[in-house]
Amino acid sequence: MFNLFQKKHNAQPRKIAIGDVHGHFDGMCQLIDFCKLSPADEVYFLGDVIDRGPKSAQVVKWIRERDYPCLMGNHEVMLLTSFNNGTIDEMALRHWLPSGGDTTLESYGDAGIPPEDMDWFASLPSYLDLGDVFLVHAGVDPFKSIDKQNNDQFCWIREKFLSNQFPYFPDKIIITGHTITFTLPGVRPGEVAQGPGWLNIETGAYHRKSGWMTALDITNAMVYQVNVFSGKKRKQPLDRIAKLVEPSRVKL
Repeated sequence: MFNLFQKKHNAQPRKIAIGDVHGHFDGMCQLIDFCKLSPADEVYFLGDVIDRGPKSAQVVKWIRERDYPCLMGNHEVMLLTSFNNGTIDEMALRHWLPSGGDTTLESYGDAGIPPEDMDWFASLPSYLDLGDVFLVHAGVDPFKSIDKQNNDQFCWIREKFLSNQFPYFPDKIIITGHTITFTLPGVRPGEVAQGPGWLNIETGAYHRKSGWMTALDITNAMVYQVNVFSGKKRKQPLDRIAKLVEPSRVKL
C-alpha cells in the first residue's frame, strides 16, 4: 500500500490539502502565507470552508478568485438544502442556522449570498482522486463501492468509516476533514489522526479547545498549522504529529 509517511523528498510542485476553514479567513490567509506557496503548487480545500467563523463570504471570494479546487462539505450541503433552487426550505434553514449558518449569512450582509456563489457551492465535487491519495470531506462507506455512494456518505459519514478495521483502497490513502481529530481516542487538540488507510486533518480551527487550522503538504509529508486564536504557527513532519487511532475504540 502507498505510504504517505515515506514521501519526504522535497519535490516540486507540492500537493497541499487544507482542512476545514469554517469561515476563519484571517487564519486561512496566515496558513497560506506560512506554507510559502510556489506558483506551481496545487492547493485543495477539503470542504466546510463556511459557517461558524466570522468571514465565510471572504473565504469563498478568496478561493473562487484563485480557482483552487474545493470539495463539498456537509456545511455547504446544509446551505444548499436551505436555499433549494432559490426556494427557502424552512426546516433545513432551522437546522443550518444554529450550526454556523447564521455567521455565514452575517458575513454576506444585507445583499445576501450572490447567485455566483450559490452556483459555485452547487458545483463543488464530492471527492477528488489524485491517484495515490483520495480527497473527500468526511470519508466513504467501507462496504460500498464509490459509484454506489453520494453526499450522504462523502459529506456526513463518521463512525462507520473511522471504525473500520481495514483500508478502503489497497493503493492510496484517503485524506479527510469533517470529524475534529481530538474527538477520536488518543488524539490531543491540534494533532492529526491516522487510521487504516486514512488521515484526518480537521484539527478544529473554530473550536476553543483547539484553534488549529491545518495544511498537509502531501508531497513531502509535512504539516503546517496556524492557531486562529493565538496566531501561533508550527511546522513539523507528518510522522511526528499524526496519532494512530484504534478503530475499535472509535465511538462517535
